[in-house]
Amino acid sequence: MNGNCMLSGSLSFLTLADIFQIIGRNNYSGVLHVRSSCAPRTGIIYFDKGDPVNARYGNMTGTRAIYMLFGWTEGTYDFQEQEVSHIDHLIRQGRMKIVLDALRMRDDGEIDKSGPLSSIHGEIEQEGEIEHNVELPVIKGPLVDYLYVIKEESYRDRTIIVEEGTHGKWIWTIYEGNVKITRRTATGNMVLARLGEGCFIGTIRALLFGEYERNATVTSEGDVRLCLLDDEPLHHEYASLSMDFRSILLSLDHQLRSINDMTVRLSAENNLNASPKDKRMCINKFQPQNDLYLIRRGEADIIEKRPDGDFPIFSMKKDDVFGNIPFMDFGYEPRSASVMVSKDFDAVRLDTGVIMEEYKNLSCTFRNLISNLCTNLFMTTRLYGFYCQN
Repeated sequence: MNGNCMLSGSLSFLTLADIFQIIGRNNYSGVLHVRSSCAPRTGIIYFDKGDPVNARYGNMTGTRAIYMLFGWTEGTYDFQEQEVSHIDHLIRQGRMKIVLDALRMRDDGEIDKSGPLSSIHGEIEQEGEIEHNVELPVIKGPLVDYLYVIKEESYRDRTIIVEEGTHGKWIWTIYEGNVKITRRTATGNMVLARLGEGCFIGTIRALLFGEYERNATVTSEGDVRLCLLDDEPLHHEYASLSMDFRSILLSLDHQLRSINDMTVRLSAENNLNASPKDKRMCINKFQPQNDLYLIRRGEADIIEKRPDGDFPIFSMKKDDVFGNIPFMDFGYEPRSASVMVSKDFDAVRLDTGVIMEEYKNLSCTFRNLISNLCTNLFMTTRLYGFYCQN
């Protein structure tokens, strides 16, 4: 094989979804080979700067081949870093959308499994409470630069690390183990996310001045080791950012809180509120494929287009951003969602080239913090979509 082997191992230890996350977060370009004793051929997936652009298994190509490979729960893999510019780019979907769609298809029985079956949803009774449970994949990321670590902390299984409604501005990164993120509802706790090694507990909002109320509970799943971070260098790095970049980060944080609230409310009330009647579809002015906008006046709703109908994802207001964020691909507006705006709406276009250069100059730890925020936003939005369909 050509190129350097960056990753290799067993699928029983690291799943294909985990491998996609590692390749994506590091912007690797190269070829992933997947093999199983249960399959007669090798699966091949091509990545360009962290995103899958083509795949092949037998006579299957593109996303069809990738979806089939997600059914393999045992086997081996190796990823070779190399140039892939000569490969046809047949895949246009974002990395996270492909991963989550594949996991849903596998759990729904649309993809054959080579491992034990698991249910996509159910109810788990734990310590007198009913926990609404969707079988969410564990989000992972690269380990943090140890220069940012103040100390390590260990927690036993089922220990509450952070409790919803309490105050505190500490930021941890997970060194070993998994945690679950839950919110209280009228009928029990609802799981919003599961985080593994390399993920952060705490968001951008913890770097701001003033009170910071935790809006979710974090509980260990098995024994967990955390690294408490020194937030001083992160705070200085945030303070050095341009106002436009800060607006992007605060808007992402607002969107995450908003979609969390909507998911909890939808689960409890089983009711999806329609978009306000005084809003109209904005078709031309704010819908170019590669532009990013900052809202100066009015309100906007992001409406996702789905085969079974449209539904609102979240609402935005002054100083929120929408459009193509250059360092993250959500698959939202304008590719698979529309922007519904109020009559007094106005927005200005941001320079995505300048934004991207600013992003590249951030420390790896700060970029990982942003990536973790975006991944959580994407995951919760998909969870919200699941509850909308059920």
